[in-house]
Amino acid sequence: MNIDFKKMDGLVPAIIQDAQTQKVLMLGFMNEEAYTKTVETGKVTFWSRSRNCLWTKGETSGNFLNVVEILNDCDQDTLLIKAHPDGPTCHTGADTCWNEKNTENPLLFLSELSDFIEKRREQMPEGSYTTKLFSQGINKIAQKVGEEALETVIEATNGTSDNLIYEASDLLYHLIVMLTDKGLRIEDVAEELHRRHDPEWDKQRRLAKAAGTMK
Repeated sequence: MNIDFKKMDGLVPAIIQDAQTQKVLMLGFMNEEAYTKTVETGKVTFWSRSRNCLWTKGETSGNFLNVVEILNDCDQDTLLIKAHPDGPTCHTGADTCWNEKNTENPLLFLSELSDFIEKRREQMPEGSYTTKLFSQGINKIAQKVGEEALETVIEATNGTSDNLIYEASDLLYHLIVMLTDKGLRIEDVAEELHRRHDPEWDKQRRLAKAAGTMK
C-alpha cells in the first residue's frame, strides 16, 4: 500500500471503524513505524503526538482494536481501518470518542444473510436446507413463501407476539431465498421502498401510468 506520509510531517490520520456495526470509533495518527507495527501485529498502533512515541490501543486497558481491513483514500494520505474492538474505545470508557453507543443495527444482518444464501446457491452443500430449496426450483420456493406468509397472518390475528416474530422470520428467510433464486437481493426491495418514500413517488407513478411507460 502506497501511503503518503510526507504531507503532514510523517503522519497520516487513521479513522477507526467497527467492522461489524460500521460505527466510527476514534481518530488517531500513524507514522510509518506505527502503520508497520499495526500490520505486523494486527493490533491498531498509533503515534502519540503528545508523548512523542508509539502506542498500541489497549496496551494498558486491554481494549485492543483488532484489525480486519485497512483502506487508503484517493489521495493516499488518510487511512480507514476497520477493526473489531475488544471493549470500549474511548479513554473515558465510552464506546466511541463521540460518546455514542456502539450497538449493531439488526437490519444490517439482512445483507449478511443475503450473502450467506448466495453462497449456498453457488456452493450447494449437501445436507443444507437452503440447498434443498434451490434444488426444488422456483415454484417450490414460491410455495414456501406463500405458506410462511399464511402462517405469519395466522399468528398476527390469533397468536402471540413471540410466535409472530418466529413466523415472520421464516417468511423473510424464504423471501430472501426466492429473491436470490431470481438474481435479486433484499437490498433491491429496500431500495424500492426508499424510492416510494419520496413524496413525489405516487405522482410520478400516476404520470408514468398515464403515459403508458409503467411496467
